[in-house]
Amino acid sequence: QVQLVQSGGGLVQAGGSLRLSCAASGLTFGSYAMGWFRQAPGKEREFVGAISRSNGRAYNRDSVQRRFTISRDNSKSTVFLQMNSLKAEDTAVYFCAADLRLSVREDEYAYWGQGTQVTVSS
Repeated sequence: QVQLVQSGGGLVQAGGSLRLSCAASGLTFGSYAMGWFRQAPGKEREFVGAISRSNGRAYNRDSVQRRFTISRDNSKSTVFLQMNSLKAEDTAVYFCAADLRLSVREDEYAYWGQGTQVTVSS
């Protein structure tokens, strides 16, 4: 059974930083691309960024470029989302996802984490 367990969300002031983690089990982690998505209140879920199994990265340039960084530790089957210079508009529930291929589309990810709330106060 595949599980993606997220941690690291919370409340932070604008300009601050948070790091989200997503620990995977039940799959061969090194064979999977990992994505991050977020959903703000009243909005559709949007792509944040993703990292391929060979450490190629893609980001939502309009929203998070140069502020967010995705990394992975295959020895721990964990992917991270480092978020710096946070803004109020980054407030959302953040989700990690896994699939064999990197994609910016949420419907192409097979497995999902439970979501974690990030709230940025202005």
